[in-house]
Amino acid sequence: MTRFTIGNIKLDSPTVMAPLAGITNLPFRLMAKEMGAGLVVSEMVSANGLIYASEKTYRLMDSRPEEKPLSIQLFGSDPAMMAEAARKVEAAGAEMIDINCGCSVKKVLKTGSGSALMGEPALAREIFKAVRDAISIPLTVKMRSGWDASGDDALLLARFAEEAGVDAVAVHPRTAKQGFRGHSDWSVIKRVKEAMGIPVIGNGDILTPEDALRMFETTGCDAVMIGRAAIGDPALFKRINSLLSGDIVKPSLVDHFTMMERYFTDTLDYFTDEFIACKTMRSRLGWFVKGLPGCSNFRKRAVTLSTREEGLSLIRSYKEKLCHGEMHEKVVATGLFD
Repeated sequence: MTRFTIGNIKLDSPTVMAPLAGITNLPFRLMAKEMGAGLVVSEMVSANGLIYASEKTYRLMDSRPEEKPLSIQLFGSDPAMMAEAARKVEAAGAEMIDINCGCSVKKVLKTGSGSALMGEPALAREIFKAVRDAISIPLTVKMRSGWDASGDDALLLARFAEEAGVDAVAVHPRTAKQGFRGHSDWSVIKRVKEAMGIPVIGNGDILTPEDALRMFETTGCDAVMIGRAAIGDPALFKRINSLLSGDIVKPSLVDHFTMMERYFTDTLDYFTDEFIACKTMRSRLGWFVKGLPGCSNFRKRAVTLSTREEGLSLIRSYKEKLCHGEMHEKVVATGLFD
């Protein structure tokens, strides 16, 4: 398996956990890193929130040595404020900064941030230059295809990024209007890669290790970024790394539940309020059981969790049924786990 370099940082794997709002907090990033992600990226962090010293915003940058190197994703639309926020991020100890030019959520677009910058390439270029001049750590940009499917917006923005001294770009080849609907057009990643002298990270529709290998082969990208597929299956990074080394590995059901249980307890330890933590985990536990026998009943019970004891009891009882009980043969028949 080849290593991957962004700026002066050498990563052990050419795999990146995508920044996902409400998902890639510290507990999740630690799990993804342990499962083989070469780089993990924070939830998107507001430049304004950092400048005005929002405690909630600063909490998004909580980190531990085990997840290093950590990239903090910033969003904003004012070059001076983005530069000042970037300085604060560097001072807080992050090893890398990513600029969000891809988020298509309405409340972000209304501020002129995220994908809105793909429609304002001159402003995006100013932001790239301002942030690059403000920090010494590696800088990346995450973008979409643009506001139409041609990919021309992505190509222009990537060129501006390279000219400004950005160290790598990540391309999610869906349009801003698509959101996560439809299919990503990997040919856009290939176009950007062929035009760039800096590393290009491909993102979009990687659901299996074979998908990751196919993206490498068809686009020539330097690394792959995994988003939604890793939410309930962080071990996907481990399987991708194995396939890149020539091995095919199936996940272990026991290991999957061990990871799930620890994610639950780590999240409860991370939050100060047990009920809020359990409420957060209600849907997330459901991601881990997708496609498994009896998963609908598990999810019905999960949506009422309010204590640590309830959560652990639910996870362990379901694990017992799948690993040793009445549903074991059905699990084997799915072919999802060893």
